[in-house]
Amino acid sequence: MLELKHIHKYYNPGTVNEMCLFRDFNFRVEDGEFVSVVGSNGSGKTSMLNIICGSIAADSGQILMNGRDITNLSEYRRLSKIGRVFQNPSMGTCPSMTIMENLSLAENKGKSYNLGRCVNKKRRETYQDMLRPLNLGLEDKLDVKVGALSGGQRQAMALLMSTMTPIEFLILDEHTAALDPKTAEINMQLTEQIVRQKKLTSIMVTHNLRYALEYGNRIIMMHQGKIILDKKGKEKEDLHVDEVLGLFNEISIECGN
Repeated sequence: MLELKHIHKYYNPGTVNEMCLFRDFNFRVEDGEFVSVVGSNGSGKTSMLNIICGSIAADSGQILMNGRDITNLSEYRRLSKIGRVFQNPSMGTCPSMTIMENLSLAENKGKSYNLGRCVNKKRRETYQDMLRPLNLGLEDKLDVKVGALSGGQRQAMALLMSTMTPIEFLILDEHTAALDPKTAEINMQLTEQIVRQKKLTSIMVTHNLRYALEYGNRIIMMHQGKIILDKKGKEKEDLHVDEVLGLFNEISIECGN
């Protein structure tokens, strides 16, 4: 279970540009939930993910992971239990290294490297078996540098790498936004497959309302640091894109857009 309790977050405090994004914000994700998060720009979606992962600190409040208070835990320590995939495909991989080297690094996450070799050539067949189900031809390109791959291939690799070590939570920050429609579909199908197989608790921020409704078992909509829509299970299944889009448009009109 993941829980944010009484979170407050100010940007540019003490200046004329001071802005309060979260004021007594509360959010709870149960074990096994796959939550889709939608909302306009500036609604707090990515800031919420950053607070969960420790990329930015909340001004006050608590972050609990399976009952443990991780509020003051450093980002790299939190990421031992959290996998994260970013919008930019280049952020989850190292472009100057080969596929083999990238996978080796991901597999050794959290372990001590000492002065030994990171790449274990005996794992070559294992990596090929891991990549083959992606149907992207990556299993035959282990010695190719990741920078030479397409955005879709890199994002699929980033998703795979983020879940190679035992984690409990998967954070997806608009991870299909930079991809073409066909490649985005492939990555979404891969996402669902990995979440189900590894039984991960997941939070996915997306601007694609169809993905938000089609994938996962819960949807929330954020606006000005608040959750204004929260549907799960049957209630989510009964939602239509037009209903969510209608609410989204109402918010836009209220904000003068």
